[in-house]
Amino acid sequence: MSETTEKKVVTPEGFLSGTFPLKKRAYGAEQPGIKIGPFMIRIPLIHHEWSWTEMAAALFLGVACLGAGVTTTMTTFGLDDPANIAALGFDENSVFLMALTFGVLNAICYYLPSLMGDPVVPGWITPALPLTLKFLQQWDLPNYATGQVDRIYAMIALQMLVALCFLIMGATGLGRMLVDAVPMGIKAGIVLGAGITAGINVFSARMPKAPWTVAIAVLMSYFFLFNPWFARKAQTSNFWRVIRNQGVVPAQLFAIILAPVLLKEIPLPVIQWGLTPLSFGFVLEHFTIFGIGFPAASFFLAAIPSALTTYIIAFSDFVLAKEVVTEATAHRSDETVIFDAGRSNLVSFLRNAIMSLFAPWVPMCGPLWASGLLTITERYKRGYNTLHTYWDGVCTFRAATVIAVLILPLVTLIKPAFAIFFGITMGVQAFACGNIGMRMCSTANDRGIACIIAAALAYYTPAQALLVGVIVWLVVDATEVFRKKRQPEQA
Repeated sequence: MSETTEKKVVTPEGFLSGTFPLKKRAYGAEQPGIKIGPFMIRIPLIHHEWSWTEMAAALFLGVACLGAGVTTTMTTFGLDDPANIAALGFDENSVFLMALTFGVLNAICYYLPSLMGDPVVPGWITPALPLTLKFLQQWDLPNYATGQVDRIYAMIALQMLVALCFLIMGATGLGRMLVDAVPMGIKAGIVLGAGITAGINVFSARMPKAPWTVAIAVLMSYFFLFNPWFARKAQTSNFWRVIRNQGVVPAQLFAIILAPVLLKEIPLPVIQWGLTPLSFGFVLEHFTIFGIGFPAASFFLAAIPSALTTYIIAFSDFVLAKEVVTEATAHRSDETVIFDAGRSNLVSFLRNAIMSLFAPWVPMCGPLWASGLLTITERYKRGYNTLHTYWDGVCTFRAATVIAVLILPLVTLIKPAFAIFFGITMGVQAFACGNIGMRMCSTANDRGIACIIAAALAYYTPAQALLVGVIVWLVVDATEVFRKKRQPEQA
């Protein structure tokens, strides 16, 4: 009886009293959806509200990262080479518009996880990108005049194998078991390493190109997301509460509007009007198995080591995703949110399989975009009045991304700031992962193991860094863990 009374006391005023969503949850329960096997389909307005703040973030942050992925794919496939552009019958602007088709399809795939009940903001397998580019460098740039497209075959083969890894781990349940079985020190090291790697990317790759713009934009993001004085200010002022609820949007607006004029480190945008043109037929003909044929077995054999390494890297995203979701939902007693690594593996399989067939995507499809998820979970932790349900945030963000990439004036407005936005996401990931990773550690050994793995991730490949972490764990902690299992403590 006392528990019931306590729940009534903490129930937020007006709890789910609005019109939307049409399907409402009991206090503390999981948000309703349509159960299909391991998936839980949630449809806008029926199973979650539309969050205008997340839509505003998607209009800028989602488009910017998709634009960066399109640029990476274009460069890797030789679509920035004048001879290739001419051979395909394009000019520099029209080839970019054609390549946006890759981004539109990937945006649709971005929406699949939250739509199907996976509580994440998905993204690239970002740490694997340098390894993917190194793997593809074994083959020359495509030559569309001669029909030499071995590098595209290699990319298709690699993404198909990565999809297969996700399918096997998800269908067998090994993905869920693997995430749960990893010792806390190793999990914390992976999270810390993700933060350090992101920070290195900001300092080594982003700041040299536009140092003042990146620095100011990242610091603005930190202030709006993490500054305790500003958090207290937002509690007493409706104006500052609205500003704080926008997350990184003010920093994005600075990069788009003020930075080109005040700092002149990036060019002013050239706006083009209309809807983003879609060239699915052209993409299918020139970049997929339906036009160029199925890759030979040799491409699949060559891709096996890279595919396994890529999954190991993606595995760290499952660990991080679970910790971020668990940490955020611990602040909210009004809702239960379930992260299932098996389901997340299956959704990642679907996304990579779709892209490998219809528009091979060089950054590939990872289970987590940490910066995007952290921006939403930071808002979610502020309470029911900020986000009524977790799914208002993640579902709206990725559904709105699909809408945003179809608005050509928006895409071309943001195009000069693609690299700056990527720097913002990496900067937020560095700060938040450091915060979460350190708090995950409860013992001195956990902290030591985490530090070693984080350092190794900054220096070695992810596969090598994980091996280092396992060896260190075996040396310092394994004997104690095995002893406790043999001799459980008496109550």
